[in-house]
Amino acid sequence: MTRVIAHLDMDAFYASVELLRYPELRGRAVVIGGGRDSQPTWETDAATGERRRRFTTLRHYAGRGVATTATYEARALGVNSAMGMMKAATKAPDAVLLPVDFDEYRRYSRLFKAAVRAVAPQVEDRGIDEIYVDLTDVVAARLTVDADADLDDAQQEVWWCAREVAAELKQAVRDATGLTCSVGLAPNKLIAKIASELDKPDGLAVVTGTDVATRLWPLAVRRLHGVGPKSAAKLAALGIATIGELAQAEPAWLARHFGAGHARWLADAARGRDERPVVTESEPQSISRETTFDRDLHAVRDRAQLTRIFTDLAAGVAADLQRKRYAGRTIGIKLRFDDFRTVTRDRTLPQPTDDAATIRRTAGECLKRVDLTRRLRLLGVRVGSLTPVAGPTESST
Repeated sequence: MTRVIAHLDMDAFYASVELLRYPELRGRAVVIGGGRDSQPTWETDAATGERRRRFTTLRHYAGRGVATTATYEARALGVNSAMGMMKAATKAPDAVLLPVDFDEYRRYSRLFKAAVRAVAPQVEDRGIDEIYVDLTDVVAARLTVDADADLDDAQQEVWWCAREVAAELKQAVRDATGLTCSVGLAPNKLIAKIASELDKPDGLAVVTGTDVATRLWPLAVRRLHGVGPKSAAKLAALGIATIGELAQAEPAWLARHFGAGHARWLADAARGRDERPVVTESEPQSISRETTFDRDLHAVRDRAQLTRIFTDLAAGVAADLQRKRYAGRTIGIKLRFDDFRTVTRDRTLPQPTDDAATIRRTAGECLKRVDLTRRLRLLGVRVGSLTPVAGPTESST
């Protein structure tokens, strides 16, 4: 039986979680990415005496923040993830601005992944809001097709059964979280990833191997997961704009421009070939937190504010380590200055740690090795060289 791989992607995840908290914002343009000053406040209507929330909008935003995500209503106005907030304000000045709440997003992430694993346990975690699921065994166990059935009929039943399982996954996620997700079904991870984006939000798309030419080839090459802006620009300069045009390119010609290895991958990806397995267990290399300031901060004049932020970052990394049951030996910092120069420093400890005070102290020692005469625009703390800590895992608690 052909492999059946699902890519499940939560719809506008951070924004959707916020809409559960603030249901009165449903149907409105909402952008997530503000600071503490964008926290909603309560006010009383002078005429009715009714208490209601007052929300900040982008209209008077000033700073260098970046949109983490946005509702589909805000996206329709041109606001996208990673867009500067000042630019977003010009496109959607009346959009509501909400602060980021990563603790809440992680909680909902655990809930939706647990709901999926209860139906199909072969899950590859790809981040806070997306996973791959190998449904091959689940589908095979449900098939009723005769062993002597026509091959086309057998394949058709495979994908009908896969669709039913995917619908169950979507309902399980909705029941556990109140949120919607989009699922792409395909014979491999590469196609499944694209398929999950074809019918958002709350979509369910099936793209089999025979559908690649009709469903994928008309799409822009940038839709291939692994083709970044630089590769896409180089392909465009060579006259290749779509996946189909890439699939028709001569392998030797591609190799001359991209090298043999990358050219081979491009050709395989354009034809929908991908043999990567769904990896159910993987060890993180590091855990980090960082923040970009709304204005440049000076190490001396803004010392109190920087100290508080630095301590919060270290405490946040420690909490992440403890929740995921890891400790690390290498403590590092990341700084970006007002001239966009980025500097990193780290120190390796004799023993791994997940202690906030130890991380804060060691990160502070790294900070002393940096010239801080220029203003700062970003600060981060990282812990690497991780080792698992004995005890119950996150999924079993």
